[in-house]
Amino acid sequence: MSNNKKPQNFKNHAQLVPMFHFVGLPFLLVTIIGSIVNVINTTRENLYNASLIVCLCFIAFICIWFTRTFALKAQDRAIRAEERFRYFLRTGKDLPKELRLSQIIALRFAGDEEYDALLNKALNEKLKPKAIKQAIKNWKPDYNRV
Repeated sequence: MSNNKKPQNFKNHAQLVPMFHFVGLPFLLVTIIGSIVNVINTTRENLYNASLIVCLCFIAFICIWFTRTFALKAQDRAIRAEERFRYFLRTGKDLPKELRLSQIIALRFAGDEEYDALLNKALNEKLKPKAIKQAIKNWKPDYNRV
């Protein structure tokens, strides 16, 4: 744990990036709305330029959306590989195929002492990720998730 981080738990594990979530996205939303209003209120002579601004705003939205989505998918794949390796080291077997990726991602927060029992409970009771995280007693933090 770095010096400036609080101990991580279920209540504070979700990460928000202020410049992305509270500055960039709201500004983009305002720009999209403003560009649409501009197209609606524009003159015939400026319709082409106003339409290009709307297109550019939607292109920016798509780029930002996929940039975020691709990063999260890459992290999810890394987490799945880490958890498969963790489980293999513990049992000599591959993770059960019945586990959903979202369950595997939630299980990464479980400490080794409760991992096996929680994994079996997740399988048997078909626990949702939130329920898995809430059941963890000894939280194993992940400060690198974005």
